[in-house]
Amino acid sequence: FLKEQHSLVYKGAILIFKNGTFLQLPDIDCSRTPPFLVLLVTSSPGQNEARMAVRQTWGKQRLVTGKRIMAYFLLGTTENQNEQTSVTAESQKYGDIIQKDFLDVYYNLTLKTMMGIEWVHKFCPQSRFVMKTDTDVFVNIFYLTELLLRKNRTTRLFTGFLKMNELPIRRISSKWYVGKDEYPGSTYPPFCSGTGYVFSTDVASQIYNISESVPFIKLEDVFIGLCLAKLKINLEELHSEQTFFPNRLEFSLCRFKKIVTCHYVKSHEQLLYWYALEKLGDEECPDI
Repeated sequence: FLKEQHSLVYKGAILIFKNGTFLQLPDIDCSRTPPFLVLLVTSSPGQNEARMAVRQTWGKQRLVTGKRIMAYFLLGTTENQNEQTSVTAESQKYGDIIQKDFLDVYYNLTLKTMMGIEWVHKFCPQSRFVMKTDTDVFVNIFYLTELLLRKNRTTRLFTGFLKMNELPIRRISSKWYVGKDEYPGSTYPPFCSGTGYVFSTDVASQIYNISESVPFIKLEDVFIGLCLAKLKINLEELHSEQTFFPNRLEFSLCRFKKIVTCHYVKSHEQLLYWYALEKLGDEECPDI
């Protein structure tokens, strides 16, 4: 039964995505104020507190070394009418929500990510870079901006926590179960952990344009990897040292000054980490 339920989700999924209607769109004209970096943050209708924490920290509209950074939240719909009304009001208040008419469930995460890519392709191709991440990820946008400027690349760049030889999980009880009917291969193509990956904006349009010809898979990071394989875009490290951490890290000011992402961060921790980092500013870490 689980297997049938899984495969039902995929049928015509990309068609749904291509034809779906935008219910909420951000209030921005990218042609007038092109962002250096667009942060696409996956969220769910009920996660108001997590969105507020991001808005108050790394997702706050700002200039970093003169580069404009904008954050937008990617949401599906909910069957709870009160929640949907609340999302509409939140969108009107903050102007930072992108929402389409598909159900906000885990198995639709690929649709949610592709919605963000579609938005960049159609409404913000003037941006330089795009990052896809989640509300429970801490993002050091200062260090990320520094590394992107140092990289000095604006085309065919895709980076994050690289996963090079991942095997599909065939255990049906697993959250990440993928049957052979969905993905017959024995290994996935190279992809980056969905907790946070960054790419040049030209890649967004290329992924959008070929997505219909790529077999749909509910694991969004793997789906993007399949698109990149078809586009012959190679994954790259952003820095010689590890900067993307798909797991939780214990907070230390000097450590967090030199990372781009870490995962499993609660809303109150976002605020604590951010204010500590902001307070440190450009000061050097004390030698230990």
